[in-house]
Amino acid sequence: MRVHHGVWSAVCTALLSVAPLATAAETQAKDTLLLPDRVWTADGDTAHAGWAVLVHEGKVAAVGPVDAIKAPADAERIALPGTTLTPGLIDLHSHLFLHPYNETLWNDQVLTEPQDYRTLEAAAHAKATLLAGFTALRDLGTEGAGFADVSIKRAIDNGLIPGPRMFVATRAIVATASYGPGPRGFRPDLDLPQGAQPVTGVDAAVAAVREQAARGADWIKLYADYRVGDHGETMPTLSPAEIRAIVDAAHQIGRPVAAHAASEAGVRNAVEAGVDTIEHGYGTSEATFRLMKQKGIAYEPTLTAVEATSEYFQHYVPGKSEPTPAMKEAEHAFRTALKVGVTIGNGSDVGVFAHGENWREPALMVADGMTPVQALHAATDVAARVLREQDHFGRIAPGQFADLAAFAGDPSRDIQALRHPVFVMKNGTVYRSPDITPASPTTP
Repeated sequence: MRVHHGVWSAVCTALLSVAPLATAAETQAKDTLLLPDRVWTADGDTAHAGWAVLVHEGKVAAVGPVDAIKAPADAERIALPGTTLTPGLIDLHSHLFLHPYNETLWNDQVLTEPQDYRTLEAAAHAKATLLAGFTALRDLGTEGAGFADVSIKRAIDNGLIPGPRMFVATRAIVATASYGPGPRGFRPDLDLPQGAQPVTGVDAAVAAVREQAARGADWIKLYADYRVGDHGETMPTLSPAEIRAIVDAAHQIGRPVAAHAASEAGVRNAVEAGVDTIEHGYGTSEATFRLMKQKGIAYEPTLTAVEATSEYFQHYVPGKSEPTPAMKEAEHAFRTALKVGVTIGNGSDVGVFAHGENWREPALMVADGMTPVQALHAATDVAARVLREQDHFGRIAPGQFADLAAFAGDPSRDIQALRHPVFVMKNGTVYRSPDITPASPTTP
């Protein structure tokens, strides 16, 4: 379990060390010409050698062969030798308010870490995410930290702290007595804080949607199933009628819906109700994946969450151990979705494992059957479409936000290159460059 003394020293170091290399106003007042070895735009599969990108007022002004770009004489030129410049990466399934379970178990995080402290942790996690090259993040639930994700998003938008563009889901919606902490393993007379908003019945489900949206939720997340069987088996929790009511209420006010669903029955209920994304989906049948494709429902496989929990609780050692049964099930589902042609976005469930290591999900996608360029699309233009933001970011094209990252090597050929970010820009502001080694909080 992590030691928490010296918190203020770590927090002050974290917040003071993560300012952008220039203010947003200073950066956007001048043009910047980025000069990597290669540019991968996400329009197609090929990384283009000898290309450059011109940034003007926070957006991409031009991209193409360096000799064809007419940069102003006073434009700042940033050389990025040995790198490939890509659109900023996107993780569609994160939990900024969690940290790895081998540090502190989920129950203990929710029950013993004050919300104020968890919010400060989330700010540090947002920084680590951005510096890893992930410039947009869908955060699917605060796991007991209320609506604090709305404040984190606001602080990032207002420039108080660095972090990716945030799309938040606030509390998530669960069936009564189906999520934690409890109800098993605790005294029944205890009124424990909950990791999500429990509901029973259609009226309560609709009320929860409206409350969360009013408090700032960009997405609504529901739990279609959970480990509620007699022996911890995953079974449906919310009823089909409750799920349909949540989806209808959310769509009526313009909020898409993400469904946690791991079992075939849970996924099927969520898909038939018309959710927009399925998270996990480990037990999904080929027939249900085909229905997802027909309905245009995207899939976030969260392969890394399964690998991480296998490491923590089943002594799995990457590269040395035989994959656990849970890992094999997740791989089978992923390969089935890939074969069927379901839209697959990059969603890792980071928070279960360390923030800033988001690259692990695209790497596992490649290990489980994608090509490197497919995984790179899943983390850029495909993910932007899932967010309904394809007109704003996800590609390197004139008019798109200048959300960009450069990696040593070429991730379109070797996905492991994502482990080595060299340069990060969001909205035209540089947060990481070869001239700066980003500071990290001092571990007490």
